[in-house]
Amino acid sequence: MSNESHSKDRLILLTGATGYVGGRLLTLLEENHHEVRCMVRNPSSLSGRVGTHTQVVQGDVRNISELLSAMKNVETAYYLIHSMGSVGDFEAEDRIAATNFAAAAKQCGVRRIIYLGGLGQHDERWSKHLRSRHEVGKILRDSGSLVIEFQASIIIGSGSLSFELIRNLVERLPLMITPRWVSTPAQPIGVRDLLKYLYQGLNIQIKNSMIFEIGGTDVVSYGQLMGEYANQRNLRRLMIPVPVLTPRLSSWWLGLVTPVYSRVGRKLINSMRYKSIIQDHQATSHFDLSPMGIKAAISDALINEDQEFAQTRWSDALSSAGQSTQWGGTRFGTRLVDTRSIEVTKSPKEAFAPIKVIGGNSGWYHLDWLWRIRGFLDLLIGGVGVRRGRRDPFSIHVGDTIDWWRVEQYQPDRKLRLVAEMKVPGRAWLEFEVTDNGAGSTIRQTAIFDPVGIPGLFYWYFLYPLHNVVFSGMIKKIAKRSG
Repeated sequence: MSNESHSKDRLILLTGATGYVGGRLLTLLEENHHEVRCMVRNPSSLSGRVGTHTQVVQGDVRNISELLSAMKNVETAYYLIHSMGSVGDFEAEDRIAATNFAAAAKQCGVRRIIYLGGLGQHDERWSKHLRSRHEVGKILRDSGSLVIEFQASIIIGSGSLSFELIRNLVERLPLMITPRWVSTPAQPIGVRDLLKYLYQGLNIQIKNSMIFEIGGTDVVSYGQLMGEYANQRNLRRLMIPVPVLTPRLSSWWLGLVTPVYSRVGRKLINSMRYKSIIQDHQATSHFDLSPMGIKAAISDALINEDQEFAQTRWSDALSSAGQSTQWGGTRFGTRLVDTRSIEVTKSPKEAFAPIKVIGGNSGWYHLDWLWRIRGFLDLLIGGVGVRRGRRDPFSIHVGDTIDWWRVEQYQPDRKLRLVAEMKVPGRAWLEFEVTDNGAGSTIRQTAIFDPVGIPGLFYWYFLYPLHNVVFSGMIKKIAKRSG
């Protein structure tokens, strides 16, 4: 592999910055101090999401004059656009977009275009989606710019379309009737590896346009991906294959049990019927990375999802009354969240005082007898119960036990996050956060549950009326005891 250094002050145009891959690539480019210009149809969609040195310009690939303006002084352009979500003829829309982009790149002297397409060998029976992805690559190469086309199969990462499809099917359906496309072989790639390829595409030294087929180390089916996800989530799932289930019926089925819209699902399933396996391995000689397999990719997605979830501001989900936005709690991925807040005319230190001594001899401030019953039941099934109490009645450290909870995060007079060690069909957290609101303090209390399968969902919704009473009373008593 031979590289040429891409100077950090050479302008990069990024399209698709509001999308899944583009948004993550933008972060990577900014972290490496590149000068980036994002072209989006609605600049406000990136408000507050870009660094101080990143430009955001309005532009539509259907408008040549806007493209020419966006490409001024650009050396490398990322083309991460597709029209699969369109209600019209997405092939025609993709063709127009690519033709305009290629023409503008040629006129502006863009030296390099990096394009993310779809993996799959030519087949006369190809799906429209795959046929369009390959056609776009050819149109871009005709521009005269040096084009690096990455052809990828299933992308595994928290929030990706494929990962969301897998996760929701496995989490919600203990028994699945699976059509033939579930057994089609593919070579998935972890999103972290995909981003490395896209980033290294800035610097590889090649004389002519090239197509690189990229993927992870494993050749698997969607069924095997679902099986691996189930293993990592400790779920038992039964899949019964059937010989026929049309893409239209499959897409309706997906629309019922996953977040994938039926029209997008139908286009996606049409592509799933064709194997997507690397045939040309020349990417290994041009790029300095060793892709991970599906086990590591799914584990990485779950870990990343936890990190992103931990950074979420619960205030975004609050109604003006400070209550949950819907019965049973707001959804964040697979997690269910009950979040509520209350204002007090006390300093943050005073407002946090009852939180600091919660549990143990102080109890949980509301309906303590219910907490004791819950702890006793946990003890009966082999859990930790309430017998552990607190290490110290007045001080807290990360790692301390507080009854059946363990301290996961602690910021004095500001935040306490507890992770449950009781036996539940999933994972549970309880978080308290105090902020200064100018006239006093805001106390925010958040209960989070990550259910495992149907038993987890049943547990949450069956107990939610009781939890609602307990959590509502708890935050009111904490406010009353402030100071």
